[in-house]
Amino acid sequence: MAEQLTGLAGDRVLLGRTSTAERVSDILRSRIAEGYFPPGTRLSEDSIGGALGVSRNTLREAFRLLTHERLLIHELNRGVFVRVLTVEDVEDIYRTRALVECAVVRGLGAPPYRLGGLVAAVEEAHTAAAEDDWKGVGTANIHFHRELVALAGSERTDELMRSVFAELRLAFHVVDDPRRLHEPYLARNAGILRALQAGDTKGAERLLERYLADSLERVVEVYRRRVGEDTAGLS
Repeated sequence: MAEQLTGLAGDRVLLGRTSTAERVSDILRSRIAEGYFPPGTRLSEDSIGGALGVSRNTLREAFRLLTHERLLIHELNRGVFVRVLTVEDVEDIYRTRALVECAVVRGLGAPPYRLGGLVAAVEEAHTAAAEDDWKGVGTANIHFHRELVALAGSERTDELMRSVFAELRLAFHVVDDPRRLHEPYLARNAGILRALQAGDTKGAERLLERYLADSLERVVEVYRRRVGEDTAGLS
């Protein structure tokens, strides 16, 4: 925990002069997504508040916001913990992804599309793979799909999926073989990008549908083995 808090203290400059609960929740959301606070970790008000230099009330409001986003859970007389997902949670996340991501691609209209973010995410993934950084590949994968959603040009959709992708990272962080989980999607993300570059939204949607179905099956298989159904009592 000491290492995590040292890194968190470095985020204090991000708060600027207005240390709002929303900004604190942004910082903690990012840190949770990056794995600084893995699922099941108890978050200390005193330690985190001291690292960020914010009041107890501000931190509690940030915790409340992240609890509403299903990233944290409050346990009576025990404190606030990073949430441990169930298999059913993972399945629901992928249902949401399929509904939103496929609809975004389907509704793109005529090309050309603003694909710079997707190109950068594909390059980021290949760079991480070359460095044998498979958690980094997973991060790049999330960036790819976040940029895909951003093609809709909808702040509300972006906000919705920001929480969904952060929640998905909770599942990724308990996987013991990130290479096996993420490596197959290097080529598949690139294939979706090529279809969009060619203006083939129907082809991109078909690739995306298969991608999400296969990814769900793979993640659930690994997650069920790693965590098991007994995590239902922890969520």
